[in-house]
Amino acid sequence: METITKEQAEAELKKGLKNVTEDDLKKVLDKQNEIERKFTGHGPLGKFVADMKLLFSIIKDYASGEYREIPWYSIAAIVFALLYVLSPIDLIPDFIPIIGYVDDALVVAACLALIDQDLHKYKDWKKINA
Repeated sequence: METITKEQAEAELKKGLKNVTEDDLKKVLDKQNEIERKFTGHGPLGKFVADMKLLFSIIKDYASGEYREIPWYSIAAIVFALLYVLSPIDLIPDFIPIIGYVDDALVVAACLALIDQDLHKYKDWKKINA
């Protein structure tokens, strides 16, 4: 059985976010329901449901122009991580029961760690502007 390390997930995230475009941002927003189902229906991703909602909130506010106090690098990381979850073919294919979503969870965790400071700034902004 194939496994993935935290370091491999971080490398995959950093490699992938370099190619994210505005079209990818739109695709993630268009596929929100499908991505949300992946989080709520598959074991390892379940612990990230609240984080996933925050990630969608931040990219929606970014896309609408309401919140631009975040570097594109962080938006690209979010978009890549959510597209990674959406893709059934990645480091460990999703059709492999349970273990197929471990890499997805590790990529999401790597994204959250990478953009931690930006997430805190956004939460503070959201409290003031809610």
